[in-house]
Amino acid sequence: MNRYFCTLKKQFYYFLKTKDIYILGIESSCDDTSASVIYNGKVLSNVVANQEVHAKYGGVVPELASRAHQQNIVPVIQQALQQAKIDKKQLSAIAFTRGPGLMGSLLVGTSFAKSLALGLQIPLIDVNHMQAHILAHFIDEEHHKKPTFPFICLTISGGHTQIVKVTNYFEMEILGETIDDAVGEAFDKSAKILGLPYPGGPLIDKYAQEGNPKAFQFTKPKVGDLDFSFSGLKTAILYFIQKKVKESPNFIKENLVDICASIQFIIVEILMDKLKNAVQQTGIKQIAIAGGVSANSEIRKRLHLAEKHWGWTTYVPKFEYTTDNAAMIAIVGYLKFIEGDFSDISITAKARLKVTE
Repeated sequence: MNRYFCTLKKQFYYFLKTKDIYILGIESSCDDTSASVIYNGKVLSNVVANQEVHAKYGGVVPELASRAHQQNIVPVIQQALQQAKIDKKQLSAIAFTRGPGLMGSLLVGTSFAKSLALGLQIPLIDVNHMQAHILAHFIDEEHHKKPTFPFICLTISGGHTQIVKVTNYFEMEILGETIDDAVGEAFDKSAKILGLPYPGGPLIDKYAQEGNPKAFQFTKPKVGDLDFSFSGLKTAILYFIQKKVKESPNFIKENLVDICASIQFIIVEILMDKLKNAVQQTGIKQIAIAGGVSANSEIRKRLHLAEKHWGWTTYVPKFEYTTDNAAMIAIVGYLKFIEGDFSDISITAKARLKVTE
């Protein structure tokens, strides 16, 4: 093992000298198998294999997810290397998602990354999935502005809802977070109540474009200035729909676009209220969003308006970097590589991992 790390040290200085740094990123935290190659911060490939098997169950089934990762990981990595037009021997390091996520899914990516790194005798770099969502903003893309430190990032996904103060690449502080359900779950569960297929969040966004956001009123949860709660809102939506359907069996069908618009309006209002509180308390007006729900059109629209009305500078990721993908893992791997921050080969996956870890 000592020989392995001596080799890594020599290669690290070699790559820094040549400045040709190729990072392979592997993402397998949930139900998407993804591989990406980044060259000096630029994306050469970003391949994602989705798992449609979960749709009929209305949510991700962990055992099915891990099996699908085992089937997908080799062809996905091969495709990522082919699209990047490089040989695996040109890779400088392997970055992988250590956590948080589904343990069975994480183990597939972790095991493969460790084996590949050992076989190629190159560094292994573990990546925090939630940090990766935030640091996806630093992928080198033409016409894409990068945040300046410090900035506030609203991380919104199916499993997380947090307001994070980002002081530098790896110094982060959680200012507020959900005390129960994540915002992505609120969207998906609301969609399920309406009889929409999984994942329902994007469908609510789609139908909301045609509806009246103030057609139906829902109450905002009363929690701390920077914390979130969506459990009560989900219950309120359920009881509202049950009551209306009892009065009129065709209520959902006749009012679908207005219901979706109203649900989306209240959720985005909650998010924006908390962001405004964070700006007032910190004085930081550099605002970024990250995570799957950052693809939502209404939150993007509201952030754009915030730039005009409140003087914020906002950063919205490209759509392909919002949901789980390996490019965000690879960029963190790149940032860690230039710092010489490598992982021990004995490192293990971790289902629960805070953004600050």
